[in-house]
Order: sequence, then C-alpha cells, then structure tokens
Amino acid sequence: MKSLLIAALVAVTPLPPLQPELLHAAIADLEHPVVTSAQLRVSGEAGRWYGAEGVAEQGRPVRPDDRFRIGSVTKVFVATVALQLVAERRLSLDTKVRHYFPDLPESIDAVTVGQLLNHTSGIPNEVGYPDLSTPDKVVAHRYDQWTPEQLRALVPPTEPKFTPGTKQEYRGINYLLATMIIEKVTGCDLAQEVEKRITRPLGLTKTYLPGRNETKIRGAHVHGYLNVPGQGLVDVSDYNSSRAHGEGDMVSTTGDLTRFIAALFDGRLVRKDLLEKMFTVPKVSMVDGRPAAYATGLQTFTVNGVEVWGKTGEWYGFNAGVFSTRDGQRRIGYSFTPTVRDATQQEMTLRIANAVTSA
Repeated sequence: MKSLLIAALVAVTPLPPLQPELLHAAIADLEHPVVTSAQLRVSGEAGRWYGAEGVAEQGRPVRPDDRFRIGSVTKVFVATVALQLVAERRLSLDTKVRHYFPDLPESIDAVTVGQLLNHTSGIPNEVGYPDLSTPDKVVAHRYDQWTPEQLRALVPPTEPKFTPGTKQEYRGINYLLATMIIEKVTGCDLAQEVEKRITRPLGLTKTYLPGRNETKIRGAHVHGYLNVPGQGLVDVSDYNSSRAHGEGDMVSTTGDLTRFIAALFDGRLVRKDLLEKMFTVPKVSMVDGRPAAYATGLQTFTVNGVEVWGKTGEWYGFNAGVFSTRDGQRRIGYSFTPTVRDATQQEMTLRIANAVTSA
C-alpha cells in the first residue's frame, strides 16, 4: 500500500501557480482577434480564477452564468453517452455502422462505431450542404432546418477517403452518425439521454441540447455576432443548429463545463476501463501527416510542458473550450465571441492556453 501511495504522489506533477495578470491579459485584448466578449474560468486544486471582458449584449457586461453555444464541445457529451451504453452492453465499439443504417453506402461497410468516435472512419465528404463560405451566406441560411435523416443522406456512395482505422481526419459527420446510433439504441433523443445521464445527475442546470425547431438561446446568454460586408455586425445568436445534430449544437456555461469535465475525469460518468479510451489517441497520422491528436471524444495538447485533455468548439459568432489535466489539478473553461470566422480565432485560444500553463 505504501509503495502505491508513493507512486501516486510521484505521478502528480505540481503545476505552476496561477498568474492573474496573465489570465486577464489573455482575454482583455478584444481586437486580436476582434471579439465582442471573452470569459475564462480556471478551477481545480492548483488554483481558481474567473474573469470576463466585453459585453454579453449591447449595454450589459458578461455574467458568469451567461450561456453560450459550445460548438464541437458537444462531442464530449456524445462520446460519454456512447461509452455508458457500451458499459451497459447495449452498444459495441466494434459494431459496423451499417448494422444500424443499412441504407448508408456499401462503400463504408467496414466503418465501426469506435472509428466514428475517434475520427478514423475515412467517410467521404458529404455532398449537398448549402454554401456557407461567406458571412452573408451564413446569415441567409441561419434558419435552415435539417433532420438527421437528411444529413445522413448527404454521405455519397464513393470510396472512403482512406482505409478505416489507418488515418485520422476530424469530421462532424462521424458524430452525427454516432448520435443517430445512440438514438436508435435507446429509442430516445440525444437531448433526453444527455439530461438523464449527465446534466441532471451533475446539476448542470445551464446546459442543454436545443430542440430541432429551437433557434433562440434560453435565458440570459452571451450574444454572438458576424461582421457581414455591407451590413456591419449582425447578431447571429438566434440560429437553427439542427445541421450540427450531436456534433456541435449544445449550449452551456463555463461553470457547467468545468464541473462536467471534473466529473468525467473523476470516473463518475464513465467506467474506468472505458474512460481510458478517451485518453488513448490512435497510433496513426492525420491525413495531413501530423500525429493524431483526437481520442474518443477528447483531444490533447501540451503547452509549457503541461498536458491537457478536452475539446475546443466553434459556432457562428461563438468559440468555446473545456480542458483539464488528467489529475484534475487544473481545469479550464472559456468562451469568446469572434466576429470573423477564420484562423485568427486561434490567437485568443493560444493566449488562454499559454496563460493557464505558464510558470
């Protein structure tokens, strides 16, 4: 017992103390990138801090409990539910996707549920999405409503982009299909399963999946804007997110996100052996040659020698993320509202990552 305790103590690497001036500086620059608001929450045994800049809407500052769209952070919730179903023996990661949906193209017959969840499916690019390449086109299509079946039908009958399981490519279609499988196995909408299994037990009262017809964010929330040529800033908070069913449509807060990842990493949501899959990156390369960075539901990166696991997320007018060290010493939840959807968003993300890990 004593040797195990020593090993555990050795395994925990002390983190540098928080530096409030760096944390504040990370979100205080609202010009690089241009954002209307930013907030950051740090929790865990190695220190706590919360700060916000900008406005949630005209004339009102951001409040800690303001909701926002979390984009692809949704995928962590989907992976959690999927692994719970595996623990209940209602789902297998080795089952072929076409077992559930035989109407999918035969060309992807080899793709398994597990390959959807860790982005190694190789499923070809969907055909039939509207053009959302410019802000005005995004605004024009903001109220388009999609059914999961319509989205599934966009998978073309062409060969996979690579042999399933041999490479990694981050794709939203993977989690749309995983979500549809969850709904088929349980007979319930993903929203019901997330509420029953995650948000209600953990008391995450600000977190939810919108209904298919729902466009407005419930309650007090941060507003997101897009800079549309000829129109200026357009409030795009009101949006039908059905196109991102199960892969980018959830709403939450920084407090709920950090509480969620604490419970997840503590083993309160997923059985220990299955939880390890969320920390196991496939030993393959990304399609662009970089090392794989995504496990089942989570992604990982190391900054200033500190390894964290979690997920980033984007939506039109919104950017969010939640990360934690595996031992839970430091948890990070953030949100900011960029007015341009391009690579400049990474400037604030990188500032935040550096600030929460700097010695």
